[in-house]
Amino acid sequence: MFTHSSKLLSKRSYVAALSLSAIVLLSGCSQAPKLHKITGFAEGTSYHVTYWSKQDVPVAKVTEQFNKKLAAIDKEYSTYRNDSYISKFNHSTSTEWQPASKDFIYMLSLAKKLNKDSHGCYDPTIQPLYKLWGFQGETLNVPTTQQIAAIKKDIGIDKIEIDPVNLRIRKTIPQIQIDLSSMGEGYAISQLSKILEADGVNNYLVEFGGDMKIKGRKLEGQKWRVAIEQPIALKDGIRPYTIVNINAEDGVSLNTSGTYHHNFKDGKKDYSHILDTRTGAPVTHDLVSASVFGHNPIVGDAWATSMLCLGPVEGKIVANEQDLSVYFIQSKDNTFKSSESKALQNNKRITLS
Repeated sequence: MFTHSSKLLSKRSYVAALSLSAIVLLSGCSQAPKLHKITGFAEGTSYHVTYWSKQDVPVAKVTEQFNKKLAAIDKEYSTYRNDSYISKFNHSTSTEWQPASKDFIYMLSLAKKLNKDSHGCYDPTIQPLYKLWGFQGETLNVPTTQQIAAIKKDIGIDKIEIDPVNLRIRKTIPQIQIDLSSMGEGYAISQLSKILEADGVNNYLVEFGGDMKIKGRKLEGQKWRVAIEQPIALKDGIRPYTIVNINAEDGVSLNTSGTYHHNFKDGKKDYSHILDTRTGAPVTHDLVSASVFGHNPIVGDAWATSMLCLGPVEGKIVANEQDLSVYFIQSKDNTFKSSESKALQNNKRITLS
């Protein structure tokens, strides 16, 4: 299963980090800790970072580091620029081994494991199916069974081989392509968090396209509180559905994916923008939002996407198999029904209210 938004379903494309602005709040005296906020735009979405530390870390320093890292991410993972590493790999028809970075190897290795653990739902090579159905344009195209079968022969993460020792990858068929943006926001969060921690910052909230990682406490000592979005597409912004209190101080990731912003209609039939790699067709279940709590925002990002493919029944089975803390929201008769995986029910690191 693969999509192009994390919160809104379609994972956004990688674009160069454009503008970055910083705001310093609570100026106070020079010795007192300061709360800093950085906002910016990258990967086709906005991000917001709030942090503080006992030894003040200047916003200008962090801003420069963020810009450099986001530009590097874009150069490696963007499918919207022809000079990126991933675009060059996709456009190549060679089946010879090609060098890859340690992080790229990690992401592909993770994708392979998640493909197996998700019963085949997670697959970052699914892009041709989206094109076949017309989800990348404005016109829905309902393909034939034969057309779907033909495309399915050309996709599958098993058609990518990895050599982690020598840091290289290769295609087993020339036409296979990969798109790792289903883990993109989680990856960006992990990289920005590493920058903060390397600078000595251990109290922060990094939000990227709705996904986030939270560590430590607020400046005043209170727990961080965040919200899971109400699964309704609103013109006037978003509304909270559930409030989350962060009890653990060693770092909690929250990744949410939803189907409610993108749907297509053909006659009287609605088609979800979520495709199931196993069938090659849109899902038909009523799961509209899945939120995954964990330690690693990259893993959480991919699992939130996978849950929308699996649906509420199979998704809960898989969540229990993998010991995942997942919050499910289903849409039933114009009302919402929420449920939790076993791991979430027993998770003391957070409290839902």
